[in-house]
Amino acid sequence: MTEQSAHHTFDLVVACDLNRGIGLKNGLPWRLPGDMKHFRDLTVTTVNPKLQNAVLMGRKTWESIPLKFRPLPGRVNMVLTRNSDYNINPDATVAGSLESAMENLAELEIENYFIIGGAHLYEQAVHHPSCNLLYLTEIQEKFECDAFFPSFENLFTLISTSKTHQEHGLDYCYKKYQRNR
Repeated sequence: MTEQSAHHTFDLVVACDLNRGIGLKNGLPWRLPGDMKHFRDLTVTTVNPKLQNAVLMGRKTWESIPLKFRPLPGRVNMVLTRNSDYNINPDATVAGSLESAMENLAELEIENYFIIGGAHLYEQAVHHPSCNLLYLTEIQEKFECDAFFPSFENLFTLISTSKTHQEHGLDYCYKKYQRNR
């Protein structure tokens, strides 16, 4: 990692059920427009209006986003894949690893870096020394899932919990965790 990129931290953004389930068949097992708006606001909003945030995601997460929403607008989109021949929308960038993605992004003026999935990338990121905050939408239900967020409880400390929201018969809240140092 270069000296410049070594100073960048990144945050994790995830919605999961009570079993830490995050997906089923490369899609979300729930539909929560309020949480999608929260996700967009969190990952788009910057303090400095001249800067943008970056969203980093694995290939399967990229492919799970409906075409009409790709790339995610108002953010620099970085897709991580080991396939060096992977064809992608010209408005997004490909990197082979988390480290190379951070190095590539360090050359741009990025305010915040957000890892947005999937399970394999979360597994790497949750243990990475540059990981800072975890923004977790906790859906207070259990769903059938085939992708899961890794165990994180011993790595992070809960610093805030929102009020409970209800949508489509589901209760959920936003939790913010700080990485233990």
